[in-house]
Amino acid sequence: MIPLHFAFFLKFFILNNEYLLQISLPKPISKCMKSINNIDEGHYKNVSIFSFLIYFYGGIYFYMKIKEIIVVEGKDDTTTIKRAVDADTIETNGSAVNQTTIEKVKRAQATRGVIIFTDPDYPGEKIRKTIAAAVPGCKHAFLPKEAAIAKRGKGVGVEHASPEDIREALKDAQIMHEVISEEITQEDLVTAGLIGGEGSKERRILLGKLLKIGYTNGKQLHKRLMMFRISRQEFAEALRVLRQEEKNG
Repeated sequence: MIPLHFAFFLKFFILNNEYLLQISLPKPISKCMKSINNIDEGHYKNVSIFSFLIYFYGGIYFYMKIKEIIVVEGKDDTTTIKRAVDADTIETNGSAVNQTTIEKVKRAQATRGVIIFTDPDYPGEKIRKTIAAAVPGCKHAFLPKEAAIAKRGKGVGVEHASPEDIREALKDAQIMHEVISEEITQEDLVTAGLIGGEGSKERRILLGKLLKIGYTNGKQLHKRLMMFRISRQEFAEALRVLRQEEKNG
């Protein structure tokens, strides 16, 4: 037997965990919740520790259930995504996104929502921009380049990422807004050493990771910050961390 309060603790944890409430609970956890909901002090004595641990063990290793449909570049990306999360995908099959694919994405956005999750390279960015322009309101997930490099160093892509990095990127997916307002100026970026000068590219890479907006070149950074509505406070905090990391070497 396990303590009664432990069963109710699991129920309390699930109901009060904001992250878990955003996803659909898989069958083992749902079944466990139903069992716990029906437990009172009298019935509890008939619940074996073995049965409970099966439910609890199943809950520890469950996949995230993603409501939105994820747009990826190819079949290998889909395989990697499905190792990390429970999700459906649309594959663009290359950087030349055709109208049929655009129509699929439009329908997906209208019914379930879409997360664009392309490779952290030039073709991936091109696909992201093409779809975002044709289908407004999609969420964007970004993978740091170092997390997308093949083990032998040949090739960059979502297909090479670990399940942990995939889940982290999807958890941080956010909307790129069409209506933009300027909080951070071009001058702010120059002053921060993010445009022009030695080390500016490395700073932009780190800034993109800290703000979860992906890497952009110097010309695109200002627009990206506005489209993701990064506040001056968020920008200042990211700069503080960036400078601390530079200081630490």
